[in-house]
Amino acid sequence: MVELPKGQWTDPPVLARNPEELPDDLPRGAEIPEDLDPLAEGVLMAHQASWIADESDLKICEKGRRTGVTFAEALDCTLIAAAQRSAGGQNVFYIGDTKPKGREFIGYAAHFAKVVAKEMLTIEDGIFFDQKADGSTQAISSFIIRFASGFRIEALSSRPENIRGLQGTVVIDEAAFHRDVRNVLDAVNALLIWGGRIRVISSHNGVSSPFNELIKEARAGKNPFSIHTYSFGDAVRNGLYKRVCLIKGEDWTQEKEDKWEAQIRASYGTRTAKMRQELDAIPAEAEGAAMTRVLIESCMSRDLPAVVRWDRPDDFKNLDDYEREEQASEFCEGILKPLLDALDSGREHCFGEDFARSGDKTAIVVFEIGADLVRRARLVVELKNIPFDQQRDILFFIGDHLPRLTGGALDARGNGQYLAEKARQRWGECIHEVMLSAKWYATNMPAYIEAFGDKSLLFPYDADILADHQALAYVNGIIKVPDEHSSKGVDGYDRHGDAAPAGALAWFASCQEALAYGYETNRKIAGSGMAGHNGGPPLDEDRRGRSIDFTLRGSL
Repeated sequence: MVELPKGQWTDPPVLARNPEELPDDLPRGAEIPEDLDPLAEGVLMAHQASWIADESDLKICEKGRRTGVTFAEALDCTLIAAAQRSAGGQNVFYIGDTKPKGREFIGYAAHFAKVVAKEMLTIEDGIFFDQKADGSTQAISSFIIRFASGFRIEALSSRPENIRGLQGTVVIDEAAFHRDVRNVLDAVNALLIWGGRIRVISSHNGVSSPFNELIKEARAGKNPFSIHTYSFGDAVRNGLYKRVCLIKGEDWTQEKEDKWEAQIRASYGTRTAKMRQELDAIPAEAEGAAMTRVLIESCMSRDLPAVVRWDRPDDFKNLDDYEREEQASEFCEGILKPLLDALDSGREHCFGEDFARSGDKTAIVVFEIGADLVRRARLVVELKNIPFDQQRDILFFIGDHLPRLTGGALDARGNGQYLAEKARQRWGECIHEVMLSAKWYATNMPAYIEAFGDKSLLFPYDADILADHQALAYVNGIIKVPDEHSSKGVDGYDRHGDAAPAGALAWFASCQEALAYGYETNRKIAGSGMAGHNGGPPLDEDRRGRSIDFTLRGSL
């Protein structure tokens, strides 16, 4: 084979000057009806329209199988290539993981060019010689659509390692199944300099794939990709089966749709993880810890104060109000206050709280946000067998003594809703009442895990904190403490990874936009001042004499 200079094409044979004359082995966009106008109202499903509407230079889509995202992308690419340069037109390069994917994409684009762009075009079969870094050359077959605008869509059928000479919009489809999507992304990043765009689309191929790592980095704010997630269930709710019926010429009914979806899911048999990966956009994982012991210990410091633990016997709740309040006051004044007084008044502080009433422990993690943006756990408090009223009093005592409090996040599920609500009533909008749902974990836990890798947070050396974070594992594609997890702490009490969700909530709070403020109050918090906490005009009755220092802080 004769080698050509880097980035050169052979003279391509013209396959057809009309989409109707394409060879039989070149799919016409999965048999699109001839009169289908994708721009007609109601043709695009909601998620397809949402994908096209996002004009970000960098965007990524994790999707279920056959959800129509590639179809929508082909439409968008056709409009881009058909437009004049003054209207944002540019070349488009489609890189699929297989040659048939490139053929299918060209079939979609050819239909859209005829129906939407309404212009004559040529479809060509070409050979692109891609010169690798070691000097060798790889021949890559391609399909090309040329538009009257002077731009083209080129579908490359393999995985080029070096496409830095290209300029325009690059679509990397089924990225999780490319041999090295990182190298492909590195090659196309230079396109952004001259106004190019990058779209990465794929179903998942395991939790440790480079594609999933790219998504986790995006969720952690480490790259500027805009993230879209469209599952098979989303597509069905948005009308996928109705479109299947339209193409097949059948009538749609809800009963038939439910049966159709159930049948597709049942086809995976007992391979639940495979079904969730391919249909629900949940990467399959090797069940196990989300972090290693070595990684967790690397984010521990002996310079931080030891964890404060306060536990009471089961009959503590039966004491008279004044006795419980007195003991809680002694704990706050004698144990917590010296630690709180030692906090740096010039630094911002935030906290996270994971609530438990019996069985497990309530954990409160206070982060100081350093000038280096490292979150240091200057105070970690664990409470065992503490009644609701005293948990509220202790949390109020901690929050009222935090310099430049920027916010807090509290577990608002079940019984925790009471304390979360009280905290928001006390400190306002900087308090986040968090329902620890699968969606919340999926969105926020990757950033928390990434923080350990970046050494962006520090905990005190503590065996229970270590064990709690070792308990974080992949469960159905999300990182959390498994529901069935249970362990014994060094004090012999049961634990359910208590410090890990509290730390994640504190991290979450530290990353929110906040209004930092500090104040001094003449309210009495200790002794008789705590006696009013059982519901009356308590600690909140006098807010006179406080000085406020406002400081705006953006999202970190």
